[in-house]
Amino acid sequence: MRLRTRFGSAWKWLYPGLGIKRWLLLLSVGVIALTLGISFFYVQIYRSLTFPDTASAAVRGVTLQFLPHWVRGVLLAFLGITCMSVAVFRLSKSLVSAFFDPAQESFVDAIYRRRVRRHGPRVVAIGGGTGLSTLLRGLKECTEELTAVVTVADDGGSSGRLREQLGLLPPGDFRSCIAALAEAEPLMTLLFQYRFGEGLGLDGHSFGNLFIAAMAGITGDFGQAIRQSSKVLAVKGRILPSTMQNVTLCAELSEAVGSRGQRQVQGESHIPAAGAPIERVFLQPDDVRGYGEAVQALLDADIIVVGPGSLYTSILPNLLVRDIAEALCASDGLKIYVCNTATQAGETDHYDVKDHVRAIYNHVGQPCFDYVLANENMEVKTPAHWNAELVRFAEHDSYRLWSADVVDTAMPWRHDPVRLAHSIMEIYTSHQRAQTKRTSAGRSVCSATGQDPAPRC
Repeated sequence: MRLRTRFGSAWKWLYPGLGIKRWLLLLSVGVIALTLGISFFYVQIYRSLTFPDTASAAVRGVTLQFLPHWVRGVLLAFLGITCMSVAVFRLSKSLVSAFFDPAQESFVDAIYRRRVRRHGPRVVAIGGGTGLSTLLRGLKECTEELTAVVTVADDGGSSGRLREQLGLLPPGDFRSCIAALAEAEPLMTLLFQYRFGEGLGLDGHSFGNLFIAAMAGITGDFGQAIRQSSKVLAVKGRILPSTMQNVTLCAELSEAVGSRGQRQVQGESHIPAAGAPIERVFLQPDDVRGYGEAVQALLDADIIVVGPGSLYTSILPNLLVRDIAEALCASDGLKIYVCNTATQAGETDHYDVKDHVRAIYNHVGQPCFDYVLANENMEVKTPAHWNAELVRFAEHDSYRLWSADVVDTAMPWRHDPVRLAHSIMEIYTSHQRAQTKRTSAGRSVCSATGQDPAPRC
């Protein structure tokens, strides 16, 4: 089994895009030229040199004269190719062993993975919370052109305290994205998500939040702090705020709550706890400008992924920034909404896929998704006492529904990062093929009518 895996992996040397075949060809040409040059001297010596009778038998055996010429050629060629292949492979492995761990993956797999990521599509992911970091953890294996646009409406926990005390944008969601995109991801996740205990003066704060706060103090700018933190931790991709302005997320409820009969709640952390269905959410102030780099990334994107994440408190706060919503709708990139696998208590109780999409369209003001990706695995085991339910998928005329098994079976309220990224790339590949077919069909129609294709196709 191990031998079969090794030989199967060896074929990746011939995959397109690795930049290996051209140099192997050049090496082969060089070896052949060198061999031909040496053979001229060998043939001359072989024909003119005479050996004593006592040594002729030994010479005949060494030079394989007891075999036909074509058999000698095949044996020498096989020996040469084998030695050359082993030498090149072992030399290359020795040279690059300092840059990756051969115990985790083979040399060719490491090169292939990095080459594929380098030529991957430009992907922009919009969201916040655990959903966004889960998505990024899967997508970073597919492309290096990855941008996360993160909500700045968080006001709870450690982020809320730093926001209030230091006047920072909330660092919590940025911390999770940095941990997900870091090269040493498992260790970095543990480090950045580590929370200090009581009695240390830092109780409740996570190390990642304090790291970003310290970097913001050094650079004097939150955006620059995220950028420099990403460099320090070798993050693959960009992490950008949807806006650099201080905003408060507010919700209008469908019924009054509390002793004063209020129908509005202020603060992202208070909305799910209000205990009433949400009619709409909005920002205060409502005229904030979108972050320029985030807007440009959306306009340049090949794929825009919205979600997964808390619908009203992680996803919509980004789309309530007018520049972000307009850039999303105006972009030529493929727009995919990843619906949550499960409902969220206090936000999306009893919602199906269509309800999630309708809520986004009502806030954005127009349909904006090409595809909606929903989980189709409804047989996953759920906790016994669970105040949520799996989201049922439903089709609608305003989007194409793409269903796939993307749920994390151990935690059914979350997506599996690898399956999710694979499904997104499948949608993109299918969409590209469909576009190519439509373009080819249009050109065929123009050719059949004998007209210039420029005005009509």
